[in-house]
Amino acid sequence: MYLNKAIIIGNLTRDPEMRALPSGIKVTSFSLATNRVWKDQTGAKKEQADFHNVVVFGRQAETAAQYLRKGASVLVEGRMQTRSWDAQDGTKKYRTEVVADRIQFGPRGGGAPGSFAGEGKGASIKEDTGPSEIDTIEYPEEESNPEDIPF
Repeated sequence: MYLNKAIIIGNLTRDPEMRALPSGIKVTSFSLATNRVWKDQTGAKKEQADFHNVVVFGRQAETAAQYLRKGASVLVEGRMQTRSWDAQDGTKKYRTEVVADRIQFGPRGGGAPGSFAGEGKGASIKEDTGPSEIDTIEYPEEESNPEDIPF
């Protein structure tokens, strides 16, 4: 059995670019950066960034292009794929990318829970003005008699 699965959580390094195939299917591509932090043998903190190319097709491509922006946090789940082509100078070029099956937007930079990354510029966040009154059910204080129930 073989498995080709990639799960990446990172930040966009550039705004997504959306194109359309000749068949009309939308394709969006973007790049994600991930960090790895560790301590070396001397105890010094080391950090390394990796960059991943991501391609999304169909309706998710439209949604990604609409809502994602540079710096946005996103989880991408998909498969690894390497494609090749002949460049104009006659050399063979290769590109390894994650073909996304699923994209989940991360929290917005402002830390507003439940909001999507990259929502329209100028979108306002409602400030919390303290506890608001919640509709509650008032239960009777007297005890119920099961024989009083009509069914």
